[in-house]
Amino acid sequence: RVLIVEDNAHMSSILRTILQGFGVRSVIETRDAADAFELMRNANPDLALVDYMLGDVDGLEFTRLIRTASDSPNKYLPIVMVSGHTDRSKVFEAINAGVNEYLAKPVRPVDLYNRLVTLIEKPRRFVKTPGYFGPDRRRRQDPRYAGPFRRHGDKEEGKG
Repeated sequence: RVLIVEDNAHMSSILRTILQGFGVRSVIETRDAADAFELMRNANPDLALVDYMLGDVDGLEFTRLIRTASDSPNKYLPIVMVSGHTDRSKVFEAINAGVNEYLAKPVRPVDLYNRLVTLIEKPRRFVKTPGYFGPDRRRRQDPRYAGPFRRHGDKEEGKG
C-alpha cells in the first residue's frame, strides 16, 4: 500500500500510474497533509510519496509530524519526498525533517524504482537525538572519520 500526498492531481496520477506499472495494487491518494495523517490510521500504508510543497502543512511539516507526533500512526513509515526543488538546501531540509529518500521532478519511472529498491534492500536504521528522529542521515560509515559527531558506539580516535 502506497500513500501519495500530492496537491497536483496530474502529478498524483503520474505517480499512481508508475506505481501500478511496478505492480503496486493499492494506491491511496490525497491532496492534503491533514487528510493524509488521518488516512494513515485506516489504510496503514507501507510507503508514502510526499510532495514538498503542499497546502497549509507542507511536506516537511508532514514528515516531522509523522516522525515526532505522539499520535503518529507510524513513526517508521518510509517517506520519499517528491519535489521540483532540487537545490541543495531544500534536499538537506527534507533529510533533516526525516525523509528516507528524495526524488526530483519530473519523475522518471527508473528513478522512482531505484528509490524503492534502496528502501527495501538498503534500509537505514532510525536514530533519535535531541533534535532529530528519523532514518540515519549518513548513508555509509567512514572509518577514517574522526570528527566530533561520530555514531554512538563507534570507537573514538585513540580509544580503540
